[in-house]
Amino acid sequence: MRPPPPRHASVQVTGPLPFTVLYRDNRFVVLDKPPGLPVHPGRKGGASVEDWFPLISRHRNGPWLAHRLDQDTAGCLVVALRKQALVAAQACFASGRARKTYWAIVHGMPAGLSGVVEAPLARVEEAGQWRMQANVQGAPPARTRWRVLGQGRDAAGAPISWLELALETGRTHQARAHCALLGCPIRGDGRYGAPGPGALHLMSRGIILPLDPPVRALAPPPDHMRHIMAEAGWVVPPANVEKETARCSPIL
Repeated sequence: MRPPPPRHASVQVTGPLPFTVLYRDNRFVVLDKPPGLPVHPGRKGGASVEDWFPLISRHRNGPWLAHRLDQDTAGCLVVALRKQALVAAQACFASGRARKTYWAIVHGMPAGLSGVVEAPLARVEEAGQWRMQANVQGAPPARTRWRVLGQGRDAAGAPISWLELALETGRTHQARAHCALLGCPIRGDGRYGAPGPGALHLMSRGIILPLDPPVRALAPPPDHMRHIMAEAGWVVPPANVEKETARCSPIL
């Protein structure tokens, strides 16, 4: 697949990157995308991850996003610095060889401590808003393995669970739709049945691309997830996961 031309920044930016660099070599950068920051510029404008691409690399052959994250999802985001690296990463994602691990804090407690959700997903429109609907005829397959990392109660006494999700396919909103199918919508995800407002409690925890050499990165939970984890009495992972550097100088 031929990659699109590198995008130009929609907002002029200066100074250090507003995100942590979790991994870096001459092929890729893995960023810890903060929640609320879109990867692409929106129709209404505003900042996006791509606005900082000129500070990541000044080479005319890149950089490119190797995949996407929803605006409200935090965590590992792979950026290819060269066309050859982009093609290699896209092949990993397309073949299912990329290993993507997500963490979610959900309402309720699933039946059991681990399992698999295997339900095809298709985009549907409902009341002027789109969402991914399970088991629509002709929809592409979607498979998510899950396991419980913690169970407890929030400050209001409501039951919550901390889930690890391994996405074996890469459908839009897959983690969100499949958690809802478990009967445990992700906190803050009103689109898929979560009660009440609040930030989306979903993050891309880890990514592995089995290339030569492999690309591996882990992201720490964002502050709003760390808060609810501590509130539930769970052992919160340290914020200083192994990383290359907190601020990335341009790669020429």
